[in-house]
Amino acid sequence: MRQRAARFLILVVLSLPVLVHPGTSPATASGPEDRPPMPALGRGVFLIASPLLLDPNFRETVVFLCDYGVEGAMGVIVNRPTTVLLSEVLPDLAVLKGTSHLLFAGGPVQPTGVLMLFRVAQEPPGTRQVMKGVYLGGNLETLDRLVTKPEPTETFRAYAGYAGWGPGQLEFEMAQGSWATVRADPTKIFSQDPSELWSELIESLRGPRVIRLEPAEMGR
Repeated sequence: MRQRAARFLILVVLSLPVLVHPGTSPATASGPEDRPPMPALGRGVFLIASPLLLDPNFRETVVFLCDYGVEGAMGVIVNRPTTVLLSEVLPDLAVLKGTSHLLFAGGPVQPTGVLMLFRVAQEPPGTRQVMKGVYLGGNLETLDRLVTKPEPTETFRAYAGYAGWGPGQLEFEMAQGSWATVRADPTKIFSQDPSELWSELIESLRGPRVIRLEPAEMGR
């Protein structure tokens, strides 16, 4: 385990390239008359995978969008915890020894790199604000403090890899009905049971038909 884990590296957020993930299997899009307004694509929204999105990289996933612009988009999958301890992935960090923090599978791009989401009051050096109180990065001093002396509302999660889209790719997938957007809630990232997150958000979208839910609806 340690030989495999030793290949993991903390990714430097400010130098992350936008890399394209493998093509997804698009769901059938709803017509404009079916869709109530959704949050626009941008930092701090959830991408909710359609039940018809069968790509194993993204089936039944919730992606927290961390960056978005003309060069593409990137985010991390927040509902796929692994059984791997973070202390096994980063064995040289003494502060993690004996802790039970798990590594999450953040996406198919650079899967041997580790990114962290911090929920803290002040922006740590070398991180990027995604939404109020939530920062993306790999600041090890902040990690050390959150492991040893966290404030009551502070926490973090670590992700192996991330999801990336090239220019126009995510917009195309949205038009195909592969994703819906929901305003992100930090509680759902850091506190909620990740095994329930996708189904809960899908259920919230079922009534207004924001997203295709049943194969039988295809072509209507």
